[in-house]
Amino acid sequence: MALRAHTTDTGRFTEHLWDRTKILRGAIDELEFLRRLGDGTLPLDVFRTYVEQDSLYLAGYSKVLALLSAKSPDAQTAQFWAGSAATAVAVESGLHDELLSDSRLPAREGEPEPSAACLGYVSYLIATAATASYAVGAAAALPCFWIYAEVGRGLAASAAEVLAADPDHPYAQWVSTYGAPEFQESAATARSLVDVAADAASDRDRAAMATAFTVATRYELMFWDTALHPQPWPSA
Repeated sequence: MALRAHTTDTGRFTEHLWDRTKILRGAIDELEFLRRLGDGTLPLDVFRTYVEQDSLYLAGYSKVLALLSAKSPDAQTAQFWAGSAATAVAVESGLHDELLSDSRLPAREGEPEPSAACLGYVSYLIATAATASYAVGAAAALPCFWIYAEVGRGLAASAAEVLAADPDHPYAQWVSTYGAPEFQESAATARSLVDVAADAASDRDRAAMATAFTVATRYELMFWDTALHPQPWPSA
């Protein structure tokens, strides 16, 4: 059956994607890692691990966004993806470097190694953006925008309460920026672009878009969870 029959009453294809991943998103909402990140009880060594992995992820994700820019159907769309890639490199990576230089975080010897979840997620996104259609690549990239924005609103509210009690908390100020209007707007734009791509896509591509969005949502869950509950690589 064609996925065009599965859009919701709003007529937006992304609503179908959101409904399709309801169970996965519920599992994300219940993650111990996110709860403790928001209420300020996450151990500092776990927070450092998360920031390191997020920095490694962003280095790869910026390439995904650049690929989407190159494949975009028009200049305005290309400008959005290219601008998002630049932000990931210049702004967010700079913020990660600043966090990792905080003396309150435990020191680490040597360079961090990508976790299995991080490497798998980045590799999947790059491969999809490079080898699949623009529409499918955009659908794969969307969870990082949309789910992050939704989770971020709750985390920002929790972190604000932490800061009210402890203005010098080592990472609550950073977490409180998760609900920044700029990121919320970017997530809304990315969602709209996926809707536009779906409207122009074939039924086959729309099915592939739904699969890509689901796989990326699984990786979102795994990425956050393994920061607190790591799954070490087999010994070399």
